[in-house]
Amino acid sequence: MSLEYSITYNAENEYENPVENASWQFLIVPENNDTQELLHVDIKNSLGAKNEFSENGYGFRTVRINTWEKFQKLNIRATFKLKKKSFNPFGQVPIFDIVSNYELVQSLDFKVDFEPFLGQTKFTTLPQGSINLFVFDTALSIFDNLLTLNTWIYQFIKFNTGVTHVNTLLEEVLENPEGVCQDFAHLFCALARANKIPTRYVCGYLHQGNGYFGDSQMHAWVETYVPQVGWVGFDPTNNLLVDDNHIKVAHGKDFNDCSPLKGVVYSYGANKTSHNVEIQAQQ
Repeated sequence: MSLEYSITYNAENEYENPVENASWQFLIVPENNDTQELLHVDIKNSLGAKNEFSENGYGFRTVRINTWEKFQKLNIRATFKLKKKSFNPFGQVPIFDIVSNYELVQSLDFKVDFEPFLGQTKFTTLPQGSINLFVFDTALSIFDNLLTLNTWIYQFIKFNTGVTHVNTLLEEVLENPEGVCQDFAHLFCALARANKIPTRYVCGYLHQGNGYFGDSQMHAWVETYVPQVGWVGFDPTNNLLVDDNHIKVAHGKDFNDCSPLKGVVYSYGANKTSHNVEIQAQQ
């Protein structure tokens, strides 16, 4: 069975003083992969500026918009249609060779191959003294430890909007364990990497019709490399494995690699920015 999703992404930018010119990069287009097929893309802006499509450093599709006329307000409206395959994330879990899997993640070749997703970043650095906050039980498989970690973070952080922001570090999250999906994902990345498991930060859209926690904008989860399986998605905000309600846009080392909007604006004074996402699904 497949689901067809219609996604509408709206962004409004309003500036106190006229903008001379500006350049933006949007990372909002759903990925084509084994579980989702992008059927339609339509992106419009209120200034009629041309859309330029390119790829970022990880190979994900970006949209660039450059403006050369003065303005004080810019609206972006993007609509996407895609088909998502229904799948059971538990359907292909093998009987793990626990000893050899731990030997593999300790090997030099493995560390070299997955180096980008094993190291610390600004947003995935644990405060001093927190490195052993969650230690894997080597009597259990790596997959079972990751499931336990998923639940641990879900129970540790209280989902609460407005408490953190895009530049919040883990030190603050650990002192006051409240936040949004970005904070859940960063903590998962940090603790999984501390246990030598390659983990990448993922951004995308979440169909919240089943009562899941998420943002009114874009959602964040993680993918970890599990020996004998490959990359597996975990959503610690909702304590579940990634399924057909998750629509991937991109992945990277942390939020900075997956920010939906980056840009340079030549102006001064205050500005207001708002985003919202609407998702509809049907069989």
